[in-house]
Amino acid sequence: MSGLGMRGLRAFQQLSQRTFSTATRRGVENRVPEKQKIFQADNGIPVYLKGGVGDAVLYRLTMALTVGGTVYVLYQLFDAALPRKK
Repeated sequence: MSGLGMRGLRAFQQLSQRTFSTATRRGVENRVPEKQKIFQADNGIPVYLKGGVGDAVLYRLTMALTVGGTVYVLYQLFDAALPRKK
């Protein structure tokens, strides 16, 4: 490679290293210790509800879909098992 090409390659390497090494450190704080305190607290709340309102909504939606799906499957099984009258 010519001298100009090597210089451009070195500049690109420095720029890419600088971009990747400093971009992740800015603006991102470690909140893991706070979350650990919340989820490990012995306050009688189940761990799947300790995340707040969002967790409660997701839990209830999941339970509703599960119960609804079970009822629908049972209906389809009975419908398929019983012969139709002509």
